[in-house]
Amino acid sequence: MTDVTVEKTPHDAVLVVSFGGPEGPDDVLPFLENVLRGRNVPRERMLEVSEHYSLFGGVSPINSHCRDLITALEQELDAHQIELPIYWGNRNWHPMLTDTMEQMTRDGVRRALAFVTSAYSSYSSCRQYRENILAAQEAIGANAPVVDKLRVFYNHPDFVAACIDRLQEAVADVGPESRSTFHIAFTAHSIPETMADGCDYAQQLMDVSRLAAESLGLKDGRWQLVYQSRSGSPHIPWLEPDICDHLESLKADGVTDVIVMPIGFLSDHMEVIYDLDHEARETCERIGLNMVRSKTVGTHPQFVTMIRKLIAERLFDADRESVGTGPPRPDVCPGGCCPAPAIHPRRPE
Repeated sequence: MTDVTVEKTPHDAVLVVSFGGPEGPDDVLPFLENVLRGRNVPRERMLEVSEHYSLFGGVSPINSHCRDLITALEQELDAHQIELPIYWGNRNWHPMLTDTMEQMTRDGVRRALAFVTSAYSSYSSCRQYRENILAAQEAIGANAPVVDKLRVFYNHPDFVAACIDRLQEAVADVGPESRSTFHIAFTAHSIPETMADGCDYAQQLMDVSRLAAESLGLKDGRWQLVYQSRSGSPHIPWLEPDICDHLESLKADGVTDVIVMPIGFLSDHMEVIYDLDHEARETCERIGLNMVRSKTVGTHPQFVTMIRKLIAERLFDADRESVGTGPPRPDVCPGGCCPAPAIHPRRPE
């Protein structure tokens, strides 16, 4: 995909773009068919994944999270006299991005700022959303609004501060006798190594994990970045170690308490509650390892403040903040970053 530079005009709306998820049992299979359309995934695998949703009544929390986040952002923008309507469109389930773009066109929106619910750079978490937006614009035609995606924000100080606050909440749930010995496992969605080689995804995750660990004064031996939710052929290398394998290793090394923090995710959606609250917790119970699961940033006030600041960067040329080893990311990725993979990197949310 090639990003085209368009002459600057005032922005008149905000568009929240997310993955989408089913909101009832009847939605599960149609949702999975949307996710997997055009991909060589056996139907047996799709039915297997559908059982994950059955454990939670066929409902993914992700749409509910988006509604809560939009409400919080509306209040934040109002409090700072930023008068922009907020629209919401998903990649895979209602409200679908094309339908939302059509509504924006009917409402006369000419140029919108898109906030994508992903903090890091990879094909599926950044560039693919740009492609989704472009496809929706092409479906609407020449009258579709211009959409400018807000920058990747993994190293924005307010995002990092919200992550640290969630981590500190989890530390408070660790027993006093284990405060000096607990281990932190920071988790993120695994991607194929070939994709990781073409972007800064793993390094960005490592930067945020290190900042969070250092906020507690923890040395390298007390924390590690690990991965979850891999899919695809077992013969294709993906980023490792897997969270459950890591938990087994911790127990073998004599660790008694672990905080599992899904630092690669923004909300407690299906991959978080199934892979961590179900599978990882089952592993911990089986091996006798005490697990405390940290919340994601969700609607943390500092996270919502960060979104408002990202919008202000584009509206008012406000300061561009960052922490850690890298500068603020550019508004438009340089050519060649986040290349499209030969295989689809995600299993369904």
